[in-house]
Amino acid sequence: MAYLILKGLINRLGIFIIIALLLSKNRAFKNLILKQHVSIKDKLLLSAIFGAFGILGTYMGIPVYGAIANSRAVGVIIGGLLGGPFVGVLSGFIAGFHRWAIDIGGFTALACGLSTFTEGTIAGLLHKKLNHGKVSWKSALLIGIALELLQMVIILIVAKPFSAALNLVKVIWFPMTSVNSAGIALFISIIESIFGEQERVGAYQAQIALEIASETLPYLRQGLNEFSAYKAAKIIYEKVNYDAVAITDNKQILAHIGAGEDHHKSKINVLTKLTQKALETGECQIASNKEEIECRINECPLRSAVIVPLKEKDQVIGCLKLYKVRENSITDIDVRLAKGLAQLFSTQLELSKMEYQAKLLAKAELKALQFQINPHFLFNALNTIVSICRSNPEKARSLLIYLGEFLRKNLSSVKDMVPLEQELEHVRAYLAIEQARFGDRLKVVYEIEPDTNVMVPPLILQPLVENAVKHGLLPKKEGGVVLIKAKKVTGGIEITVADNGLGMDENGVENLLNKKECGEKIGLYNVNARLENLYGSESRLRINTKLMKGTEVKFFIPSTERTWREAYGNYRAAGR
Repeated sequence: MAYLILKGLINRLGIFIIIALLLSKNRAFKNLILKQHVSIKDKLLLSAIFGAFGILGTYMGIPVYGAIANSRAVGVIIGGLLGGPFVGVLSGFIAGFHRWAIDIGGFTALACGLSTFTEGTIAGLLHKKLNHGKVSWKSALLIGIALELLQMVIILIVAKPFSAALNLVKVIWFPMTSVNSAGIALFISIIESIFGEQERVGAYQAQIALEIASETLPYLRQGLNEFSAYKAAKIIYEKVNYDAVAITDNKQILAHIGAGEDHHKSKINVLTKLTQKALETGECQIASNKEEIECRINECPLRSAVIVPLKEKDQVIGCLKLYKVRENSITDIDVRLAKGLAQLFSTQLELSKMEYQAKLLAKAELKALQFQINPHFLFNALNTIVSICRSNPEKARSLLIYLGEFLRKNLSSVKDMVPLEQELEHVRAYLAIEQARFGDRLKVVYEIEPDTNVMVPPLILQPLVENAVKHGLLPKKEGGVVLIKAKKVTGGIEITVADNGLGMDENGVENLLNKKECGEKIGLYNVNARLENLYGSESRLRINTKLMKGTEVKFFIPSTERTWREAYGNYRAAGR
């Protein structure tokens, strides 16, 4: 008898497994299983599905001694394990009540109904203990065996007369326990394949997220605005299978691409309560239906969405919204992708702000260094003019005109870069004043090649020339020559300021470029700092000097700032 029951239950179990396989391929069922936030409506639907499994198990049962050997427990136990207490209790009640109702007065009707409800309830309570339904088939097998044995105990306790219940249990305990627990394990292994597919999709989504982050970086580095938001939303929409993508700031929509874009337009204030909640709390929100989307247009196709905040440090500055046109279709994969993208975007926006602040700081430092040079030159020029005021008033007047013109050009310029020719005019004005002081002791040679009029930082040459005159030639009784040279090299211009003055100890060269050690020669330090700030350490001053032989200072200006590294590499490779 037990063998025939076992064989019959195995045959009937095959139908359950076929249904389980079909369900595992159904998108709606997969979404129900994978959803991170399951609504009451979802739970009712799951309860109905697994309750129906239980009823089917009853009708497919095998009559035995006035009772039914069946697979009713398979549906309700799986429902509880996957859906939690609510689904376990309700599906157990549906299947259990049906079993009692179709055989009222039967000697096992109450016992079987009660045991079905109990099995569903216990399975539901085990849901949270077993990683929210992500239970292995081995655990499911053991749970199935334990609960089926519990059913046998309930039959022995509740069913009357006891002798009939005992005879029944002796026949059905092994077939039902072995087949039903195996069926539960098989069903769970099929569900495991859904989670496995989810992990594979998740890995793919992570790769897509990195690609999206790479493509959106050039735009988000500009900060969060309508243009950058539109570009980022368009890239997401084209890369990932969503029906619409939107990005907001903390007040209004910045961009909306996809379904509903005819009325979800930029510059419209954020009206959705869930979006406002995401902005206020900084937490992810999920809209599961049209009502939660809160669109005032009845024909709007959007039915569900995941909304994640965008942050700069701890401050919420906007939201990323991913939409679908089906209700209750936001899965755990969607939530993880949205959170991952939001985290990447938030990092990019924060870096853009830091980069902007760094640029402002660098610009402020350049201005500070520039204005640090001006009084240094001014005091020296005025001292020179003062020294010849009485002896040659006309020449002093001419020098004052030179100085006035120099200062007018310098102080009126708000540009960060000036043509090399303008910088040479500054140098000529300075040297005109110094030659009045040195007379024939100071000679100047210009070797400026054609087509070398690149853009250079203002006041980049005059401090070098001043250093050559003051520290190289002034202490030398017979004076000397200052050479100012500009020549084209691969990718840019090489500029040289050289003198045949006293020179200096080679060991002390590095101190000239050290702020703490440069002493009065701060002009040289400032020029070097500005060059490094603009072009990097490779463009720093290169100083060659020998005692009583003179000093040569060179630096390289690339043709364009954007290609300076490549240009400098070519320049160095050429052996210059």
